[in-house]
Amino acid sequence: MTVLDEIVQDQIRTDLPELASGDTVRVSAKVVEGNRERVQVFEGTVMRLRGGGINRSITVRRIASGVGVERTFKVNSPRIEKIEVVRHGQVRRAQLYFLRDRVGKAATLRERRTRG
Repeated sequence: MTVLDEIVQDQIRTDLPELASGDTVRVSAKVVEGNRERVQVFEGTVMRLRGGGINRSITVRRIASGVGVERTFKVNSPRIEKIEVVRHGQVRRAQLYFLRDRVGKAATLRERRTRG
């Protein structure tokens, strides 16, 4: 293992839930405004997962005031306070770009059935 791998291993977070495309998540991110820092919650559907290891990122989409808003979060960033999975959606593809063309009830995904 190289020195770089050891440094990266310390930075990877282990407190995060298992994420998949179609999941509805609540991301608590720290936002700096001037000299103040506050936590901003962004809740939406995971459209895609990218990268692996330290570079892992998720793109989350939600409709705010009738306008689609997408934010990309680096999962291992210290600015991310926590990620909660609200519900697991059932999808058949990895990237959910088709959600960009849908509004309202058409943009909702079926819930994944639990086994057992």
